[in-house]
Amino acid sequence: MKIQSISLLLFTFLTISLFGQDMAEYTSGWEGKIDGSKVFNLKVEIESFGLEKARLKISNSKSIIDYPFDSRSTSILKVPFAKNYSFEGVLSENGKEINGFIKSGMLLYHLKLTQSENNAFIGIWNLLMIDELKSLNFYLSVENGKGNDYQAYPIFGDNRFTGTWCDNFQKEKDLISFTDFKTGLQFKGKLTADEIQLGIYLGKNSITQVSLKKSTTDWEIGGFNNKNKVSILKLTEMEKLISKDSLPNTHSVLISKKGEIIYENYFDGYNANIPHDMRSASKSISSAIVGIAKDKSLFTNIEQSIFDFLPNKYQTLKDSLKTEIDIQSLLTMSSGLDADDYTRERKSSASENNYQPTRDWTETVLKATMINKPNTEANYGSANPYLLGIAMDSVISEPLELFIDKYLFQELEISNYIIQTDRNGNPYFGGGMYLTPKDMLKFGELYFNKGKWESKRVLSKKWVKNSFKNYRNLENVPDKNGYGYLWWHNTYQVNGKNIESIEARGAGGQYIFVVPCLKTVVVITSGNYRNGKTQQPEIIFEEYILPYLEN
Repeated sequence: MKIQSISLLLFTFLTISLFGQDMAEYTSGWEGKIDGSKVFNLKVEIESFGLEKARLKISNSKSIIDYPFDSRSTSILKVPFAKNYSFEGVLSENGKEINGFIKSGMLLYHLKLTQSENNAFIGIWNLLMIDELKSLNFYLSVENGKGNDYQAYPIFGDNRFTGTWCDNFQKEKDLISFTDFKTGLQFKGKLTADEIQLGIYLGKNSITQVSLKKSTTDWEIGGFNNKNKVSILKLTEMEKLISKDSLPNTHSVLISKKGEIIYENYFDGYNANIPHDMRSASKSISSAIVGIAKDKSLFTNIEQSIFDFLPNKYQTLKDSLKTEIDIQSLLTMSSGLDADDYTRERKSSASENNYQPTRDWTETVLKATMINKPNTEANYGSANPYLLGIAMDSVISEPLELFIDKYLFQELEISNYIIQTDRNGNPYFGGGMYLTPKDMLKFGELYFNKGKWESKRVLSKKWVKNSFKNYRNLENVPDKNGYGYLWWHNTYQVNGKNIESIEARGAGGQYIFVVPCLKTVVVITSGNYRNGKTQQPEIIFEEYILPYLEN
């Protein structure tokens, strides 16, 4: 028995030495402190632009990236500064700024680098999308640990950051690693008896380190206040209900009338500088990009078949019915494709999970069953605008994100934004763009002004008019709303009158209301992703905003 006990102890010792800790011992909540509120607000600098020995530098309080590259004789600057990370940009006509994108994970972070006195081009990359952490608390939930298997999910005390989507969980002895495939952040940890030393990286380059200990109390997340308010209207009742959490997770309310902002307020710590996850509200921005491409005659007409825009490898998927799927049917959610799985159950929102887990989204969408003839019945989903993005990418010669920036966002003087990408790294037309609420308001006013912004023509008047038409009702949403070119229609009642509104809508409660009869645009952003209150902005709009606008 004594020999067996010694053998067992020796086996246990060798197992720990060779394979490291059992992750079951680490399955728990862990917490620590971020080293500074601006650790993730990174300075990006390009030195010696136009020369052979240019440098791209990224830093916080320390140097993170210092990458040499040749910047001579190129119209589009492309700098792959680390594995799976790159910067792509274009010098402005006046030579004083570089507009471009950092590709990190599934996101394209727009940067405007402005020329400094020493001729370097400098900008700020807000990696977590917020201008400064209001809480330095950092938490790690280690789950389902057994042997070398586990999952780990980082959570920031400042919940204005929209969160991580982690995968690729690895373990080798006492070292763990995983990736946030949304932001591209890499996490690498060392396990000790009572701590996890966790590093956060851009590739192999350290941003910061956090010492984590097991949590003994409940996590403190969110709960921030702010006093960022501009108000001509008195929406006191609405504000009281928001403060009492009776209209929960309302992040911003902005109202403009005749182009003038008459109300602007932010809640739960949000402010004018934080791009908000628009979710599917950015489908309406996708519609604008199609309109700009059409105005520039990059394709012939909206009656063109989607197969006119697709590579040869997808041509075998067309048949006599699918070849009738045209640009207009995609804009109006009436392609007839069951790519969002409408027939499984009549859903009130898009089901992107039907094609996003697959290796080739385009193939999966085009292989879907046809449930209607194109341009006859509308069913809301994300596969239709996804195909629009594929089509536009095929007719635009430059990178699609640079086209979007040059011909839409620069025209609207919008620079603080982020674009979510598809599996191939191209802008995803199905939704997921991040804009500040004020910039969302600008976009709504562009349509209210029939395609003009501050006397500049951005979209043709004809495109805006056609976009706002009510083509047919959405069959798979509870209210059977009318639908235009990726714009919703709705009718509200106030003081016995019907008020027509055309809207961009996104999951969680992201709304742009364009109300021509009142010469008004309203933006409401929210965080109601899992509580069934995604349409709460409609209540706020009808019960607390419209009565004031009608007076």
